[in-house]
Amino acid sequence: MEIKTGILYATVDGHTLKICNRLKEVLIQNNQKVELFSIDDFKEDITSYDKLIIGASIRYGVHNKKIIEFINTNKKQLDSIKTAFFSVNLVARKLEKSTPVLNPYVIKFFKNIDWKPMIVEVFAGKLNYKKYPFFDRVMIQFIMWMTKGPTNTNTEIEYTNWDKVTAFGLQIKNL
Repeated sequence: MEIKTGILYATVDGHTLKICNRLKEVLIQNNQKVELFSIDDFKEDITSYDKLIIGASIRYGVHNKKIIEFINTNKKQLDSIKTAFFSVNLVARKLEKSTPVLNPYVIKFFKNIDWKPMIVEVFAGKLNYKKYPFFDRVMIQFIMWMTKGPTNTNTEIEYTNWDKVTAFGLQIKNL
């Protein structure tokens, strides 16, 4: 029997989608049928999937509101299948905040929703000042200054640990 997996994501700058594409590759290499959807385009029946992975990035300290609404609205269906969740945020670049139990955004996320996926992970994102609109650039620069990160506006750093993404994909495969 073929396992059908859906990946649902919300991204601001495209990096969460890049992570989703890596997960999709890992799952396809392991003989799973995978469909990838933006939260804006998902109109499917959740229970038609054996597994559903939800990924969301952080902007200004919160995950995408549409992801939160989706989870709150569809909790019963999500609880009837195998699920995984991952968060993408820059604070996860720090080792002491790079796991779900230590990452403040993931902790806050699960305190505010009534859903427990089977697997949760957090990935460090990408910092690319040149890509951000002026206001976002200034705000992210300020946040990075406060957290002792790079503030030079020419900075472009991908903090994502791709081996960790692959390992997460293999964990999902074995759900």
